[in-house]
Amino acid sequence: MNSMTGFGAATAPLGAIRLHIEISGVNRKQAEIVVSLPKAWTQLEQRIREYVASTISRGRANVTVSLQPSDAGGASSLALHEKKIAEFRYLLDRMTGLIGQPIQITTDSLIRLGLITDNAEPEIRAEEVWDTALADTLRRAAKQFSAMRATEGAHLRDELLARLGTLRAMRVEMKELAADIPLRYRDTLMQRLEEHGLTLGDDDDRLIKELAIFADKCDVSEEMARLESHFNQFEELCNSDQPVGRTLDFLCQEIFRELNTTGSKANSALLAQAVVKTKTELEKIREQVQNIE
Repeated sequence: MNSMTGFGAATAPLGAIRLHIEISGVNRKQAEIVVSLPKAWTQLEQRIREYVASTISRGRANVTVSLQPSDAGGASSLALHEKKIAEFRYLLDRMTGLIGQPIQITTDSLIRLGLITDNAEPEIRAEEVWDTALADTLRRAAKQFSAMRATEGAHLRDELLARLGTLRAMRVEMKELAADIPLRYRDTLMQRLEEHGLTLGDDDDRLIKELAIFADKCDVSEEMARLESHFNQFEELCNSDQPVGRTLDFLCQEIFRELNTTGSKANSALLAQAVVKTKTELEKIREQVQNIE
């Protein structure tokens, strides 16, 4: 069992700079991959997307490929575009002469005009960088990402199984409460008849028929049996190494439906309260299931 949330990062030297890759995951119903790359390597986006897609089946993965100054170099990542600056200076002098007054230039304007550039922009061709550094760095980042998802998934499995144990205990409680409902109804019915001066024997056909009809209406044995089946399936899925998030979510819906049916048949305040408690615990499980791949 894997969580959809996780993080992985890896770095590799690339000439005077460093190649840095980060992969982060968040919850999504479907698989979604977003890739951010330096402009010169945009043609590698599909290849990166396909690689990451092979490691996830659900959730949003954000992949960021960036270039950073080398720790050893200590040089600035910014550089002056001297050829453009010379051309710009010539045009600026002409404009000053035409206008008749100096023109103010800000640093922001220099960056927008491309006169100050990012020294980390790669000169290595996309295919070359893939073979020399990017593929291996991506693999290491994805391995760390998967390991974190697996660790988080193990914690989620432990919590889900613990809460499933609580649901099993609540099912036993509901089953016991349901078994007492016809008996309590019989006692209540006999008491009311006596209050009105009517006495019926235990073998009276009318009494037996009334009790039989009531017992059938409030019988939840089928719901309890289906709940047990759903719990068993839930436990098996929790111990699976396959993506099970969607199936677990479906089972939560089925369990909720059985609880609803049990509540509608309750005819007992105690059983209704037990159903509400069970639904509350189930909702906590559903919240965690949303994190599972």
